[in-house]
Amino acid sequence: MSTARLPEGADTAAEGAGTPVSAAAPRELLIVTIARLLKGVRHVAVGASSPIPAAAAMLLRARSEAEGAPPVRLSILGSVQHNFFTNGSGELFDCAGQGRIDAFFLGGGQIDGHGNVNLVGTGSYPESSVRWPGSFGSAYLYFVVPRVILFREEHSRRVLVDRVDFVSAPGSSAKGIYRTGGPHALLTSMGVFMFDPQRACFRLVSMHPGRSLADLRAATGFDFDVDPALGETPPPSASELALLRGCVLTELAQTYPDFAARFHTDLARKGAADPLDRPTRSTDPLPAPRT
Repeated sequence: MSTARLPEGADTAAEGAGTPVSAAAPRELLIVTIARLLKGVRHVAVGASSPIPAAAAMLLRARSEAEGAPPVRLSILGSVQHNFFTNGSGELFDCAGQGRIDAFFLGGGQIDGHGNVNLVGTGSYPESSVRWPGSFGSAYLYFVVPRVILFREEHSRRVLVDRVDFVSAPGSSAKGIYRTGGPHALLTSMGVFMFDPQRACFRLVSMHPGRSLADLRAATGFDFDVDPALGETPPPSASELALLRGCVLTELAQTYPDFAARFHTDLARKGAADPLDRPTRSTDPLPAPRT
């Protein structure tokens, strides 16, 4: 399969050809792909309990510094080093409303084909059969942050649904409603989708190594368009992996020590199956989503 060219706004590699797929762990591919989707932003904000987006933001900044590009500001909730706010999320929302945040991340217990996100629970609200922590300002950030990247490792029909049970944050708005923000892309353990704001739908632009279009259709609960240039997600370059496994992982350990330790362990025994790298078919209740 040919390597896909990610759309404008995504950088495919720091330099030269990518590293052979076997040399990169699945989560390294996710981190590098997110960093590429962030190309050109000046200020990236990351919510709590989001180690993979945080690592991607750190990688973006490390690459910018190495290439002599304009500096990238990071705001990572829960980080001592990368949280310049003194009033927590209140200041984050203020910055977003003032147009001073270029990119943010949302997860979701459910995400549908129109970019709607459910962070409340499954079933008919308020008698939800499963409850999650709640929306916590996600709709506001969805409306004002220009580049919101939806991220869930699990790619299954219980997460990517035809229609969410509760709209915590709408992916699109009716004509006449002013909004500067919205979904930019959806990244999962199986592939990359870009969002079309005019048609309010997703377009599959690349599949991760070992995946097929049939795999993605079988594991996705909503219909999606297919890019004519659909191919394999570009692998990380050697320079990207060097930064990620070096300064980025060291920096990440200050905020997410447990995740960084597991990451080190996974790299040490690379080649073993990653349980999060396959679509989940469990009928167990969905875990609380992380943003």
